[in-house]
Amino acid sequence: MENLENCSDPDLLRRAMAGDESAFVALYDRLKNGIFRYAFYMTNSRSAADEITQEVFIALMKDGGSYREARGDVGAFAFGIARNYVRRIERRERPYRPLQEEDGSEEVPRRFDFPADTLIGQLIQSERTRQVQGAIATLPDHYRQTVVLCDLCELSYEEAASRLGCAVGTIRSRLSRAHALLAQKLKPLQDRPSGVQATGTEGCLI
Repeated sequence: MENLENCSDPDLLRRAMAGDESAFVALYDRLKNGIFRYAFYMTNSRSAADEITQEVFIALMKDGGSYREARGDVGAFAFGIARNYVRRIERRERPYRPLQEEDGSEEVPRRFDFPADTLIGQLIQSERTRQVQGAIATLPDHYRQTVVLCDLCELSYEEAASRLGCAVGTIRSRLSRAHALLAQKLKPLQDRPSGVQATGTEGCLI
């Protein structure tokens, strides 16, 4: 079997669209985790994330001919497709299901591994994780997208800017504002008697 490790994403996409199954598998392996992770944190649903991931790759094989390398990488192109499917899922399911599904729990990524003596560290290590996820879900979309990409999907500012089609400075500004909003939303948790000392908002989600 041909080793495709050194093959670029655009080449893999072209070969996959031409019927090369091994190229499709290689491209799928490269992109699936990022797409699923984004879809999961945007919907708080594994079933929705599975559906979105599947639909993204179907769309890639169907509409990949519209991809232009000069406009960005294949990952950004796939993200744009995923973003559209997330919006469709949200419009379809928001009236019918609660904010957090029962299957919505998952380990918080490394960027959310805070010292145990901070408020967020205590929350992440406790049963209140769902409430933190719920607070993120209530943010305005442009702030939520930024938190999901930078804090949960662990993309760099540059990668997040590429996927959202804005400047790096805009990403930094949105992330700062989103962190301030989250600090306000999580304050009731901080005020509850739990043995957690107040830490203020500095460095809350960074």
